[in-house]
Amino acid sequence: MDNSTQPGFNLPHIPQQVAFPPGGDATMAGLEATGGGRFGIPVWAEFSAVAPTESSHLMPAFWDSPLSHGINVFVGLVLCFTMLGLGCTVDVSQLGEHIRRPVGVLLALVCQFVIMPLVAFLLALTFSLEDVEAMAVLLCGCCPGGNLSNIMSLLVHGEMNLSIIMTISSTLLALVLMPLCLWIYSRAWINTPIVNLMPFGAIILTLCSTLIPIGLGVLLRYRYTRVADIVLKASLWSLLVTLLLLFILTGAMLGPELLSTIPPSVYVVAILMPLCGYAAGYGLGVLFDLPPNSRRSVSLETGCQNVQLCTAILKLAFPPQLIKGMYMFPLLYALFQAAEAGVFILAYRMYRKNVLHKPDHMGNGEDTDITYQRFQDEDFDSSYGAVTVSDPNSITLDPCPPDPTPV
Repeated sequence: MDNSTQPGFNLPHIPQQVAFPPGGDATMAGLEATGGGRFGIPVWAEFSAVAPTESSHLMPAFWDSPLSHGINVFVGLVLCFTMLGLGCTVDVSQLGEHIRRPVGVLLALVCQFVIMPLVAFLLALTFSLEDVEAMAVLLCGCCPGGNLSNIMSLLVHGEMNLSIIMTISSTLLALVLMPLCLWIYSRAWINTPIVNLMPFGAIILTLCSTLIPIGLGVLLRYRYTRVADIVLKASLWSLLVTLLLLFILTGAMLGPELLSTIPPSVYVVAILMPLCGYAAGYGLGVLFDLPPNSRRSVSLETGCQNVQLCTAILKLAFPPQLIKGMYMFPLLYALFQAAEAGVFILAYRMYRKNVLHKPDHMGNGEDTDITYQRFQDEDFDSSYGAVTVSDPNSITLDPCPPDPTPV
């Protein structure tokens, strides 16, 4: 879309209409150095000339504040500790089998860089999102799998080795395939080399913060089993508390003003996008004829995205006065993906308790369908013994010869 024909779009006055954030001059210079947008204007100017609003002034203050940097560091440390705990669940022998047969790598490729970018692209088109909104949704869809999928997979008794292999593989593949997906799909809204803004350092850091703690967790499980169990429980609780505090803190400081600027259609996209990912991932597991626990892992791995990486790209690519409330989209997506996965976990555990582990009431004189079918299908071997009646009031079992002669 050529925004130069839109009413009120005056190219010479764009720099005065949008104020730079602190330190934003260097970012804008970098954007212009990458080729900028059409007619030589910066990438952010390709969307629209947006007058600053009261809510847009909240972002620069929080964006580069010490509190924001402190939260980022703290969350990163908690995620590393969580991956250490998840490494304690890895079975080295099964992990080696997944490496020899790289089904997990193929699934990660299809799930994260075929299904999810396409889902994000189609949802953005279906709901006719504006340029900035569509780019935020697309960036989230093109990100690799997040650590939340490993936690959720553990809670539904999924195949943890497959889940971890998929997370690592998708993060590694993101170095090449994420820019490719953005180049393919982003041209529907902008015509700019936004792929040049990819934070490859952040992707490599994410990969290292995943591989190293998992390796230490595997070693911890091998050497100190009891300590590994304690670390696993502590890591899960620490992540749960951290996420809860993060949602409360961010919502209290930025939520009311910024969330009110997000259109209702974006909320619908944030709800539908994880659901589509979960459904497509489970269908892919069925297509590959995977066992049920692996299907659950693939499903969660597909729907859960690395929202931290998405937030980093949004922060780098767009000034806060332009991105405004859409800076909250990754957090919004994380909220809905966790809530929907929580519903699935609750439903699975209820099914497991009430159906798979249904008690047998034989002692109470009640025959369930399971026990009735078991007795009906059971074939009794006549060589176990024969019944002889010597007295009307007594029944004894005598051993039979190997081939009893019918009477």
